[in-house]
Amino acid sequence: MQVGSRRAILNPASGDGDHADSVERLLSARGFAVSRTEGPGDALELGRAAGEAGAAEVAVAGGDGTVNEVLRGLARADHLDAVTLSVVPVGTANLLAGTIGIDDRTRGIEVADTGDVRTVDVGVAGEEPFLVSCIAGLPAEASLAASSELKARFGTLAFLVTGAQEALEFDGLDITIEAVGEDGPVTWSGPATCLLVGNARKFVERGGQADMEDGLLDVAIVERMPTGNLVAEAIGHRLLATDTEGVTHVRATELSVDGHGEPVTFSRDGEVTDHERLDIGVRERTLDLRVGPSYDPDPR
Repeated sequence: MQVGSRRAILNPASGDGDHADSVERLLSARGFAVSRTEGPGDALELGRAAGEAGAAEVAVAGGDGTVNEVLRGLARADHLDAVTLSVVPVGTANLLAGTIGIDDRTRGIEVADTGDVRTVDVGVAGEEPFLVSCIAGLPAEASLAASSELKARFGTLAFLVTGAQEALEFDGLDITIEAVGEDGPVTWSGPATCLLVGNARKFVERGGQADMEDGLLDVAIVERMPTGNLVAEAIGHRLLATDTEGVTHVRATELSVDGHGEPVTFSRDGEVTDHERLDIGVRERTLDLRVGPSYDPDPR
């Protein structure tokens, strides 16, 4: 293997912050040249530099936000389809790592070195890539506040449980969605509580891993409903079942979201931005990703 072809990007501030020295030592022992971030935006620039240098493998030691920054940097270097990405979970939530079967940093380092490689889809919102999800409305704020304890307890619906306070002040969305679904075009328009677009996550049937290799995004549109009902249903794990009234589920290759001239807040793997209109699509089987043994290439 060419010297320098394995790079690791380490966020020493992720999670509890006590991992940096040991993770750097273990990754270095497996042939990774380790660079540490020092602040916001550093992971993006280090990802871009790795891509421009033609790195064959890039390991990311951090949380979902760090992974997203590195992904964006690799995309800006036009290197997504020429790199193998791996994740060492040392963040607070680590949604991507959990989804692909990596449950702790020790397993993550092993997988970064010798784990199986799958070629997975990459979501694109506007011009920015994402691996896990792009969400709008109430959970765009609430997902950032969910504690790791609640995420472990409620899984993909934890952001709705922690959204009770946000929901009291949330006015809802007025949006029109036009999608290219697997069964044809779909148009939806009206007031909504949230829009949930998953690449690695699905938001129906109790949530969990979506099919990351099918070229489709899992889309759930939740109509506007009273706050009390929203929180109660979230806690009961019933809100996003496929047969729940007021929830529209679509599997789509692309969709556009129009806020009718008003800005809509989106959270793309934790990166929050506002758009009056946003086009979301998927690049099918674009990224080589190292996965853990419990990763399911064909979840049903």
